[in-house]
Amino acid sequence: MFKIVVSILVYAMVNFLILKLMCSKIVGTLCVFFSIIYSTSAQDCTLSINEKNTETISEIFQLNEEQIATMENLRAALEITTKSIEDDIRKLLAEHPQSTPSELAVLADKYKLLQQKMVNVSRATDKKLITTFNEKQYQRYLNLCKEAFREPVRLIPVPLKNDRTPPE
Repeated sequence: MFKIVVSILVYAMVNFLILKLMCSKIVGTLCVFFSIIYSTSAQDCTLSINEKNTETISEIFQLNEEQIATMENLRAALEITTKSIEDDIRKLLAEHPQSTPSELAVLADKYKLLQQKMVNVSRATDKKLITTFNEKQYQRYLNLCKEAFREPVRLIPVPLKNDRTPPE
C-alpha cells in the first residue's frame, strides 16, 4: 500500500511540474484549480489486499477458509504483478530524458499508463475477492464504502458453503 501511495505522490509531482512548465502564470492558476478538482472526484473503495491487510480483511468480513485461501492466492499474484510494474516505473524514471517540457510530458504519459495498469490490476484483484462475498459480507463492504465516501465495486454476491457472517 505504501508503494502505491508513493507512486501516486510521484505521479502528482510529475503532473504538477508539467503544469508549472507548460502554463503561464494566469492560466497556471486555472490549470492547478482544474487538476485539483479532477483529482478529488469519487475514488474507488478498495480492499488493498496485501500482506498487512489480509488478517484485517479476514476479521472484518469474517471470511471462511475458502475465501481466505482465495485471498492469499490473489495477494501473492498481486504482489508479483505490482513488483513488475514498480520495476518498470523505476526504470522509466531513471532512464527517461527529463530536460524539456515535452520530454516531461512524454514521461508523464508513460507514467500514467503504468499507474493505470497498477490500479487496474489492484481493482481486478479486489473484484475477484469481492465476488466470493456472501450477501452479508457484501452489504458490510457497501456500508464501509459509504462511510468512507468511496465508490464500491458493484457485484451480485454469491452464497458460499460454510460462510461465517460478520456481526452487524
